[in-house]
Amino acid sequence: MLTLKMLRDDPQWVIRKLAIKNFDAAPIVEKILALDTNRRAYQTESDGLLSRQKQLAGKIGGLMKEGKREEAEEVKKEVAALKARSGELLAKAEENNKELEARLVLLPNIPCDLVPEGKGAEDNLVVKMGGEEPKLPENALPHWDLAKKYDIIDFDLGVKLTGAGFPVYKGKGARLQRALVNFFLDRNTAAGYKEVEPPVLVNAASGFGTGQLPDKEAQMYYVGLDDYYLVPTAEVPVTNIFRDVILENDKFPQKLTAYTPCFRREAGSYGKDVRGLNRLHQFDKVEIVRVEKPEDSYKALDEMIAHVEGLVNALGLRYRILRLCGGDMSFTSAITYDFELWSAAQGRWLEISSVSNFETYQANRLHLRYRDENGKTRLCHTLNGSSLALPRVVAALLEDNQTEDGIIIPEVLRPYTGFDKIG
Repeated sequence: MLTLKMLRDDPQWVIRKLAIKNFDAAPIVEKILALDTNRRAYQTESDGLLSRQKQLAGKIGGLMKEGKREEAEEVKKEVAALKARSGELLAKAEENNKELEARLVLLPNIPCDLVPEGKGAEDNLVVKMGGEEPKLPENALPHWDLAKKYDIIDFDLGVKLTGAGFPVYKGKGARLQRALVNFFLDRNTAAGYKEVEPPVLVNAASGFGTGQLPDKEAQMYYVGLDDYYLVPTAEVPVTNIFRDVILENDKFPQKLTAYTPCFRREAGSYGKDVRGLNRLHQFDKVEIVRVEKPEDSYKALDEMIAHVEGLVNALGLRYRILRLCGGDMSFTSAITYDFELWSAAQGRWLEISSVSNFETYQANRLHLRYRDENGKTRLCHTLNGSSLALPRVVAALLEDNQTEDGIIIPEVLRPYTGFDKIG
């Protein structure tokens, strides 16, 4: 969430920066500033009324001592009128402030200066490519056909049990899932990330803290009876560990990793992009989260990107790294780098990770601060990244490693799978 100070100091700068995200902030900013003017006016009047009440209270005491009861009663009437006005003012101020807060959360995060302008995915900037082009056999199959051929993922059974987008992993397919989760977690903990196992149901305060609510409410699964949400990513519960926390100056960096199943409604998704594992309603993902001092967060972002790249390289997959343009960024991000894997069988790139710096945007919502060397509290920076999301990693692994005799398992995964080939 943006701060009021930022809007007061230079509203036109905020409007120009948010235009990079193709967001017209002018009407909202104008309304917020008007509400802020009202807020300060209410506060000034309230302070004046309180001061006057104190003066009159002293006057009443003096009149009573002098035996001037009738005059004291008249002053009491004036005090009562002031109190009534104060009550009205308090109600107006509360309503005004609620509207101000509701408007503030409608503004997305400011993109940092590195973010390129653009309207959509076609305007994203490719910053790096790596890995070798896979050599596929003739008549290579996409992963959904490979899954059926080797009986490792059953999409039809998932439809029977739940619905489309909820596959059932079987045999070596299930073992491959577990192997990838453990491989990613082991690599993350070796890099200094502390493993946590958070709940997969969160309350509305957690959804608000990381920015999923109210912006992405329609994409989340809601458990109405208990007023909980199924997590769309481990980012939500893990980052909220730090909600309402003040970190001491020597407690940085904070580095956490977690595995959770993730749940997304993906409303409006259809066509070739949703076939097989390309887009699911339930999927497994390992996440990394960092909390940093502002001056260290972009160095941390580079470290996270390098770490995710190391995971992809270890799996031997062809990849590219994109810096997202303003129009393709999330509501809460200040900058995002996407990792995509090349699916030779499908002839398309598959996104498998987003690594983002949110700067102070989430921290302001979370009331996540630190105490600097002078004892002053300041907002932290938060970052997170997928390391990695499993479905499209599995899709690329199956497709790019297929041979006439089966699917070859990357060497780094064999200690986890217990087998070197599916087939």
